[in-house]
Amino acid sequence: MRASIRSIGAVVCLAVASVACNSGSGQENQTRTELRQVTGEGSASTAPGSDSPASSPQPPAPDNRPKVVVLGDSLTAGLGLAQSEAYPVLLQERADADGLKYQVINGGVSGDTSAGGLSRLDWALDGDVRVLIVALGGNDGLRGLPPEELKRNLATIIERAQARKIQVIVAGMEAPPNFGEAYTVSFRQVYSDLAARYHTAFIPFLLDRVAGIERLNQGDGIHPTAAGARLVADNVWTVLRPMLLKGS
Repeated sequence: MRASIRSIGAVVCLAVASVACNSGSGQENQTRTELRQVTGEGSASTAPGSDSPASSPQPPAPDNRPKVVVLGDSLTAGLGLAQSEAYPVLLQERADADGLKYQVINGGVSGDTSAGGLSRLDWALDGDVRVLIVALGGNDGLRGLPPEELKRNLATIIERAQARKIQVIVAGMEAPPNFGEAYTVSFRQVYSDLAARYHTAFIPFLLDRVAGIERLNQGDGIHPTAAGARLVADNVWTVLRPMLLKGS
């Protein structure tokens, strides 16, 4: 291979030298032609073993599979993880493994509250969305925002999704204990109340078996490690899989 490269380099150098030294137009044109043949300049590329030009790359086909959208915050976005380790990507892998023809969309935005999720709902529901997983509220709880506000925002999200005949999964969250027991209980109750009122599928706690376990969380004690994200995917898949099987 190195010998071939040296041979090509020698031919190129000779051709360039010939262009510089020969003043006759005929010889110059001939040398330029030889140079183009060596370097491939000005000629159509050909496929190996073929005399015909290689076809240009085709754009990827559009993904027309129905969508599952996970509307969430940094827990959904996979903050601190590789993109392939975020739990929506793991859900896609499981759907593919089961032959379920759905596209799972990671709609997680770090720092989003329930109000932020509501503000981008139209974008999230664009296209053929069949299932919406509502995984919001963690940042509401961290900021001590009123549970009544959380409830209004999530109710609006659910209502607008159901108006489009989209199935909804409500993923519950827990508030930190530093705001007091009354706040924690009211916050938790929001999710079960909404799931009952709107007859949605329900995950009582998105971070079940993960929250509070040091080895399953990153240094901030909030965001799951890759191993923790796999357990979060388990929590969601237990509820999502029967829904996708029924819709297939």
